[in-house]
Amino acid sequence: MRPALAALVLLLAAAGARAEDTVRIGVLLPFSGPFADFGMQIGNGMALYLKQHGDVIAGKKIELIRRDSEGAKPDRARRLAQELITRDKVDIIAGFGLTPEALAVAPIATEARTPMVIMNAATSVITEKSPYFVRFSFTLSQIVSPLGAWAATHGIKRVYAVVADYAPGYEAEAAFTKAFTAGGGEVAGAMRVPINALDFTAYLQRIKDARPQGVFLFVPSGEQPIAFMKAFIDLGLAEAGVTLLGGTEIIDETVIATLGDKAVGVISTQNYSSAHPSTENRQFLADWTAAFGAHPRPNFMGVAGYDGMHAIIEVIGKLRREIDPDKAMAAFKSIAFMSPRGPIEIDPATRDIVESVYIRRVERVDGELVNKEIFEFAKVDARGCAE
Repeated sequence: MRPALAALVLLLAAAGARAEDTVRIGVLLPFSGPFADFGMQIGNGMALYLKQHGDVIAGKKIELIRRDSEGAKPDRARRLAQELITRDKVDIIAGFGLTPEALAVAPIATEARTPMVIMNAATSVITEKSPYFVRFSFTLSQIVSPLGAWAATHGIKRVYAVVADYAPGYEAEAAFTKAFTAGGGEVAGAMRVPINALDFTAYLQRIKDARPQGVFLFVPSGEQPIAFMKAFIDLGLAEAGVTLLGGTEIIDETVIATLGDKAVGVISTQNYSSAHPSTENRQFLADWTAAFGAHPRPNFMGVAGYDGMHAIIEVIGKLRREIDPDKAMAAFKSIAFMSPRGPIEIDPATRDIVESVYIRRVERVDGELVNKEIFEFAKVDARGCAE
């Protein structure tokens, strides 16, 4: 064989070996647009885990291939997922900031037998749509039901519900109402607001006239919760003693930083707070700050990206030689570890997470405004049932 041809054969063989020794993970998240915060938090969480633990597992190099879903654009998410599978030859796809993205991609996951790791999208039915879905965030029922139960037993008996006018909003309203009324509470009224609404004055005036003790709010994180809370304060509801009860995203780190002391006293429910008092979380925060700066602090999406990456690495380590999709899903079903948010595990029957859910109140602690955990519901499953 001529030397040049022999060199080419060796080069191609080496390239093939490198390809076999690489696990490609597609990362499908909104990195731009109104939900770019989702992509930043989840993407940073994934990157941090690899920074801490290295990007070579069981002799395989981990390659992340990022694609920008731009938010609630199901057609774009579907096209990008197809490209990641057929063109980029990914072994796993992770991310999914919003429910419409996950639902659009479910048939592709099933047809291509590609494991997909949900790191935020929270509508309960998502994992039912494909046997290749596993979720490391939460379901809305899982987070909101404990809030309804807690409010009804902590002096809040009459609440007005406000939710975004899309499927997750309806689910959040139903879960909160069921738990709240079961505990003896009364829902004084309910309204659904457009998912892009930023002027809440008219809505809040109606609420003020109804004189509730509390307002349950569920809207996507970003501009909406800030706009709602500013109007809530400006119209005097906070001053009148009305308690704002937040379903998941309404009072994350970005909102607190924007509102400052005006956010003090807001009650919310979530599976994580950066103020969580554990050794694991203190290390997580220190490493996050070293990698990305002190602000914004990680929120529930940051820790979901981190934990989802942790789980992916564990699965790759267990499979070692080949990322077989069915063996990967079996491995995901056995995942259990201590997260910065507390102990988590995957329910093998549902492929959904079981975790603690915390009731949090915005307080100033050691000079900083934080979501201080004031009550814990342990081992809450996807239906919202606690241990």
